[in-house]
Amino acid sequence: MSTTVTSQTFLSKLNSRQEVAEGTMAFRFEKPAGWAFEAGQCLDMTALDPPETDSEGPPRTFSLASAPYEETLMVATRMCDTAFKRVLRTMPLGTTVKIEGPSGDLTLQNNAARTVVFLAGGIGITPFRSMLCHAANEMLPYRIFLFYSNRRPENAPFLDELQALEGKNQNYRLIATMTDMEKSQRSWQGETGLISTELLSRYLKDAPSPIYYIAGPPKMVTGLHAMLTEIGIAEDDIRAEEFAGY
Repeated sequence: MSTTVTSQTFLSKLNSRQEVAEGTMAFRFEKPAGWAFEAGQCLDMTALDPPETDSEGPPRTFSLASAPYEETLMVATRMCDTAFKRVLRTMPLGTTVKIEGPSGDLTLQNNAARTVVFLAGGIGITPFRSMLCHAANEMLPYRIFLFYSNRRPENAPFLDELQALEGKNQNYRLIATMTDMEKSQRSWQGETGLISTELLSRYLKDAPSPIYYIAGPPKMVTGLHAMLTEIGIAEDDIRAEEFAGY
């Protein structure tokens, strides 16, 4: 449900960090008093006096994986070898960072009569985790489908939580699919292969007037956007956000 939220700057302290998938970590920061955002939005984070930097400069943009009702601000990221992520991985708990925001418009559209279809790859799940937790907590009437693609269950951030959310929101359906199960050590009874028109058609037969949201690596986002366009989805019914830096 879209509202106007003013961008502001605050200081915040790192509360905790945890691995949420192989090579992926989530970081929870204090939520400053009076700081508000819409589910699905982003923030800019700057480390203060970091021990190292790189050519990309100090600030980094992260989608908020936490929902507005949660007590902390959570971001999650693939831990590729950049100066900022090395700093983030090793900074002591209680370290202060600067946050600016919120920003971004990858948020739930206002018409709850239209079906919401999330297409996510890897760490692109973060804004959708925010929106799904928000929808469940607020008991929003949106009908929501999440198509979630990863190589293996081990690589899928928040997979167990997203599965459990189906029990909290009868309007939500998770369709997780794995593309590289031969390299997995876990069993998998769900879908396999890439997100395709055939996969979408099997689950969206009775979905009225869907709006599609895409988030993931740039190549995936571009490919899924083209796929939707080819099957006749109007540009106004597609919203996309690329997650570089994998």
